[in-house]
Amino acid sequence: MPIKSYLAHPHQGKKDELILAISALKHCEVVPAQNRDIIVIVTETDTREEEDNLKLKLEAISSLKLLAMVSGFNTPQKN
Repeated sequence: MPIKSYLAHPHQGKKDELILAISALKHCEVVPAQNRDIIVIVTETDTREEEDNLKLKLEAISSLKLLAMVSGFNTPQKN
């Protein structure tokens, strides 16, 4: 189960638009910074393929200027 955290930097004046766009995606939790134009995103998906698809969707958001992964790990599922 991949869990990753990202810092998302919006284009100037687009923070609220970026929050709305990311909030609409499955597997994302959004935490906007109170004193900066930065958004923390935590993702949790069931498979690596879902995570890869989610990252592509995030990178395609037009109000996103920069997406930087801060941490990521994969918890193996028990069989």
